[in-house]
Amino acid sequence: MYLPRSLVAQLYQSLVKRNHAAASPILLLVGLEPDALCACRILTEMLKRDYIPHKIQPVSGFVDLYKAADDLVKPMRTYSGGSGGLVICLGVGGMVDLEEMFGLDFNDETGSKGTGDVEVWIMDARRPYNLTNVFDVPAAEDPTTGEVVRDVPGVEKGRLPQSYRPTRGGVIVFDDGDIEEEMKKEMEAYCGLSEMPEVGDEDDEDEDEDEEEEDEEEEHIVREDDEEEPPVSGQKRKSLDDDEDEDMDDDERPNLRRRSNSMGKAIPTSRERRPRHGLRILDGSSDFSRAGSRSRSTSPVVAITKKQSIKQLRQQLRARRERYDEVIANYYDGGSSYSEPVSSLVYSLASELGREDNDLLWNAIVGVSSLELYGKTANGVGLNSLSTAGGSSGWNGDRGERIRSVLRDEVRRLNPMDAKDFARETSMGDSTGVIPTSARSPTDKSIRLSPEPRFLLLRHWSLYDSMLHSPYLSSRLHIWSDAGRRRLDKLLAKMGVSLTQCKQRYTHMDMELKRGLRERLLKYAPVYGLDGLVPPAPRSSDSKDGWGFVRFWGWKACLSAIDAGVILGAILEVGDAKSLSTSALEPENFVGTQEHSEEAPVNWQENSAQEHITARFWTAYDALKDIDLLNEHIPTAQHLHRAILRTGTALIEKKQIRHLRAFRMAVVREGPDVQLFTHPGALTKLALWIAEAIVELNGTKGKGKGSELVMAGLDETRGMYIVVGLGGGGNSATQTTRERIAKRDAKLKAKEAKKMARLAEKQKKRERRRAQRERAGEDVLSDYESEESEEEEEEDDDDEEEDDEEADTQQVKGAGRNRFGQAFRDVVDEMQGRVGVKQDSFEACVIEVRKEDLSGFLERLSMQVVVTVGRPVV
Repeated sequence: MYLPRSLVAQLYQSLVKRNHAAASPILLLVGLEPDALCACRILTEMLKRDYIPHKIQPVSGFVDLYKAADDLVKPMRTYSGGSGGLVICLGVGGMVDLEEMFGLDFNDETGSKGTGDVEVWIMDARRPYNLTNVFDVPAAEDPTTGEVVRDVPGVEKGRLPQSYRPTRGGVIVFDDGDIEEEMKKEMEAYCGLSEMPEVGDEDDEDEDEDEEEEDEEEEHIVREDDEEEPPVSGQKRKSLDDDEDEDMDDDERPNLRRRSNSMGKAIPTSRERRPRHGLRILDGSSDFSRAGSRSRSTSPVVAITKKQSIKQLRQQLRARRERYDEVIANYYDGGSSYSEPVSSLVYSLASELGREDNDLLWNAIVGVSSLELYGKTANGVGLNSLSTAGGSSGWNGDRGERIRSVLRDEVRRLNPMDAKDFARETSMGDSTGVIPTSARSPTDKSIRLSPEPRFLLLRHWSLYDSMLHSPYLSSRLHIWSDAGRRRLDKLLAKMGVSLTQCKQRYTHMDMELKRGLRERLLKYAPVYGLDGLVPPAPRSSDSKDGWGFVRFWGWKACLSAIDAGVILGAILEVGDAKSLSTSALEPENFVGTQEHSEEAPVNWQENSAQEHITARFWTAYDALKDIDLLNEHIPTAQHLHRAILRTGTALIEKKQIRHLRAFRMAVVREGPDVQLFTHPGALTKLALWIAEAIVELNGTKGKGKGSELVMAGLDETRGMYIVVGLGGGGNSATQTTRERIAKRDAKLKAKEAKKMARLAEKQKKRERRRAQRERAGEDVLSDYESEESEEEEEEDDDDEEEDDEEADTQQVKGAGRNRFGQAFRDVVDEMQGRVGVKQDSFEACVIEVRKEDLSGFLERLSMQVVVTVGRPVV
């Protein structure tokens, strides 16, 4: 089932009303990523204010999710000795069937007897959804008949009504707008499959023909008897069920529960069917399947007329089922993508309830900003679309800009400006775009808008290091080469900033240089192709597109939202800052890097790895509220990005980036930082850095503009490679906003020119016809008639152009999404268990491959992605 966005606050209020002293604690399953972490911090603050007990369980992947299901969720069921309760999934569970995973369905083999009063809320930005979670209705046993039914009053096609009251549990997906606005075809297909009766396969056509011949013979005999004898009341009729013949109208006919074929074998109803599409999770040396989606419902009444035979009816049902299956298959195979961040969705809930404050707003801003760091866009994990507006305005297109616009309005509302500051900003005009570094007072904890450049940890590094380690600036200046370093020095020299000044900490630089930094960047950055380095001057005091967010903690600290997301990500990916050494990080700080000794049992190694994961989560969770703890981990983030620059430079200089047909490939197997990139998040950041460099290296040559990249990092202690498939949208990722605007303007001008030429030609034709008719003395009315026919032809031409544009839009829709997850699964299916793989990450484009199987896996993948990546989505 899914909950419309307008009813999110109502569901939470019902939770508050149901809360009491003896209620069981709410279980929060939280993914190990900054967005889910910030959402968890917002939600827990709300639960604390309402005195609702809760328990937080960090979940790093599918293995942890299955373990949480067995140890925490299943014991909550009433028939398992529990008292029911609520499970909230933040950043996890949206792509798998949680009803089956948590044992909330009816299954005699596993002993599951329904939901057991366990309710599950899902808030996840990953797409595609598992359609079972969205449109399915929880099953319950009818106490009178003992049958399993799926019927919740008021729920139609999985949509919860305003009158819904939680009664018997089930899975509820929080809709951020995508389900009701963009998934109508999938809703129709899934619900149609659920309501469709089971039909036989094509192999049963011969049996159907035999049955039809027998029916015709019987009808012929009955017809002859009817001519001789009058009709007898109670005459039986032939129906779809060969075993049940009832004397009643079609409206009075009961629902068909089960039916039998001509051999007497029971055919399962649609309630017992399993669809063939869904997410498959790869584990161990071979893949195992979890049901991606299921269709369950009692079959509807099927009325059969005399003119319609059983064979024709089955053909129609079979054709409809194939059409619905194709819609669902296209949805699942369309590639991964991201929708609204979880932190933004949870903050909107707090806002509707009137609970918002600066702390909750800051958590939402950090969570939204963090998605840009990992390349999580509407096209999946890949390069963000670049923007000449600067800042983060290129992230996630129009939808991302709408979210940031709402957050900017919230900042203005919760942090009103003093009258003297407002007068100062109005008088100074555009020169107010100074990058703030200090608070107004020791007690200032406000959030402000700031024209943040695309630098990294600017306030906590030197200006030179911040520019050097910026992924945006590094790729465009070719910073990995000596020529790129000299280009950076020339940029600073043109700006009038000496190396002595720019290599000391930014907060200690000359005040005049800091005040004029933004204006100098706006003047000289376009010379080096850095149009989007800094946000432009605001058109008005309220319009600050592309501006970032900064928060102050008195004299203690000043952090931008991007910097906070960088530090939180480093904590989750690297660990504790105390483990840093001069050369590399301690290996025991990583998951799965413990040495495999014969004396150490496997369970101990898994428990030790889980302890490190849990420790990282709680450190990052506490750092969101403790600014001192967050500042302590700034060196961790700096170390991570130094390693990204070192490793990326080495791969480019040694020419270790290979081109394999449809994508490029790079492998990190040596160097001082190799162990650092055994975490998927750190490896993804390195892949994004290299992908931007590849686009800049090849974009000007007119070939190889695509940013598709497969990055592998060696974990020697486990004998595995962590593999990340980076999409990026192909050539669309290399277009800047200026190029897209220019292309759109050119198209509009061409269309306008074509229209004017058509009007001019039309006017000439009119004049020629009028002159001919005047000479011939014909009636002028025919001229009007010809004009009307021309106008109709012109309207038809316009309609055809609109149809062509709409068709092009439909063809482009979904094109360029990251389909490496589907390609990974297809390769494993082709190799039929001959390759050792494991998919534990919630990201479909992340997989683990055994060391000795990597070459064969990549070879098969290069053949597979040629078809998969470029395939358009209908």
